Amino acid sequence: MKVLGLVLSYLAAPLRERRVRVLVYLLVAFASLVTVYSLVFHVLMEREGQSHSWPTAIYWTLVTMTTLGFGDITFISDTGRLFSVLVLLSGSVFILVLLPFTFIQFVFAPWMERRNRSRVPLRMPDDLHGHLVLTSLGSIEDELIRRAKRADVPYVLIEASLETALAYHDRGYTVMRGEVDDPETYRAVGASRAALVATTRSDPANSNIVFTVRETCPDVPIVATANDPAAMDVLELAGANRVMRMGDMLGETLARRVLSPDARCRRIGEVAGLHIAEAPVIGTTLVDQSIAELDLRSRLGVNVIGVYLRGAFELAGPDTRLEPASVVILAGTAEQLDAYDALFGRGVDVERPVIIIGGGRVGRATGAALLEAGLDYRIVEQRADRVRDPERYVLGNAADLAVLEQAGIRSANTVVITTHDDDVNVYLTLYSRRLRPDIQVIARANLDRNVSTLYRAGADSVGSYASTGATAMWNVFRSDDTLRVEEDLDVFRVPVPRQLAGHTLAECHLRRRTGCNVIALVRNGQAHTHPTANDPLPPEAELVL
Repeated sequence: MKVLGLVLSYLAAPLRERRVRVLVYLLVAFASLVTVYSLVFHVLMEREGQSHSWPTAIYWTLVTMTTLGFGDITFISDTGRLFSVLVLLSGSVFILVLLPFTFIQFVFAPWMERRNRSRVPLRMPDDLHGHLVLTSLGSIEDELIRRAKRADVPYVLIEASLETALAYHDRGYTVMRGEVDDPETYRAVGASRAALVATTRSDPANSNIVFTVRETCPDVPIVATANDPAAMDVLELAGANRVMRMGDMLGETLARRVLSPDARCRRIGEVAGLHIAEAPVIGTTLVDQSIAELDLRSRLGVNVIGVYLRGAFELAGPDTRLEPASVVILAGTAEQLDAYDALFGRGVDVERPVIIIGGGRVGRATGAALLEAGLDYRIVEQRADRVRDPERYVLGNAADLAVLEQAGIRSANTVVITTHDDDVNVYLTLYSRRLRPDIQVIARANLDRNVSTLYRAGADSVGSYASTGATAMWNVFRSDDTLRVEEDLDVFRVPVPRQLAGHTLAECHLRRRTGCNVIALVRNGQAHTHPTANDPLPPEAELVL
């Protein structure tokens, strides 16, 4: 009955102009055929000596065209019978066009259109709050949505096109239809109740979106990406809380992964006044030692959260042993991390430049970050129009051994692969590893699904475009109590649960029961990075895990 109601409601609704016009053309053509066939019917019948009225002629024409063929009126001559065959065939063909067109255009298509529209709402429920609002779907948004689902955080993707919105809906996304530059869209999506609005479109589109959202919702946090450096100021003036240049961010991330030639810490973020940092092990006295042997907590007050080794993270335990390719994740105060740098930092070897393959935005940003750190570099680039400094560029195809040798592949410590094509990056990673088994290979991944492939191809470290952008946005979203360090690694603060208050960490067995590691205890606004296992947990304190 519901389907019948939808059909009847659309039959009674005003018909679209184009459909009506086509229908009128078909009806006029049908009436013309009936008229012509009725006239010919009269002529042929008179030749056979039969006489029929005009209503009878129309009756015979319609009966024959619809293939009913009652047989009450027939021709006796061959000419008349051939004419009957013509009327029958042409009528069948025409009715096969007219009837389906009428049904599809005025019954089935409107019903399907209404059904499709009902699948993608124009407004979100009023009780939706704390959600993420996304204005487009790309690799960054895909990764952000994946993290939101895992954290049970609602999100809404805005899409103007019904066809595209339906495709997103069928793929499992939460979609709302609306124009991204319309203030009403952000009222309908509940942006004033949202936790974050994120936009990664072009610079002009982002400026319009940010300005529109800020006028509609003065307090909602807004994150936008920018390609042009000049657009950053415009987006901030429009009302963005955070503007990210993804090329620069990824380039800086790749540069920092050049196993920090001075082995110093790189600060990642801060939670509860506690600094989170990463530091390479290669070239330091940390190599081949266990966490228990190093005893950094009692020596420096620094807490080793865990260890990364070629993309795999492991929570640090007393028996965790560090390899040359390991990267340790540290937690401590600024003074404690400075003490770590003073103890394990070393001089920088600037004699052998880092090779950067790809002279686009990411490659240039990587070079600028290396230069700021006091490291020389050479960029291998095929396009002559991208060459900025001839002394630092090698023009040619990176797959050509002579080009790589000109860049210094035989003596370099590190090669950074930054092209925007993941297939090319996998190919060059395999090639670089084959040429120099001992060289450090850092590669860029544009899609997260290719990160594991690049590690298998031989990369020591992979910087993901999608993960870098999603992590930055997530940290804005959860900046108050959560810091996402890498995929599957969060540092977060929570009040001491009622069930744990008065119990010791040794009694709680948090790591065994939950997989979480306590790295600090916050009391009276002060973070203590080495809470003792045998002291009872105060109920008014907070845990950093």
